[in-house]
Amino acid sequence: MAIEPQRPNTVLVGKKEPIQYVMAIMKIFEDGFEEVVVKARGRNVCKAIEAVEMVKNMFVKDVNIENVKIYSEQLRDDKGKERNVTAIEILLRKGSKG
Repeated sequence: MAIEPQRPNTVLVGKKEPIQYVMAIMKIFEDGFEEVVVKARGRNVCKAIEAVEMVKNMFVKDVNIENVKIYSEQLRDDKGKERNVTAIEILLRKGSKG
């Protein structure tokens, strides 16, 4: 599987606190993007959902969840063993539904 380059409107959720990802999402919207993609894998899926909900409910009222993609990826761990890891992509769009 080829690794595709990260788009400038994508937030990859990892080890930081959810508020850090909230700030990243808001910055992308402030930079003029109409859409933000939030991606996470494994244990960070919950953190991604929490960040999106914080943006929606507390910071940017005119943001809508346009699409949610849930899937599994096969990754190789440190010992070389392949395992399935759950992943999520959440597409946010700024602007009210009408």
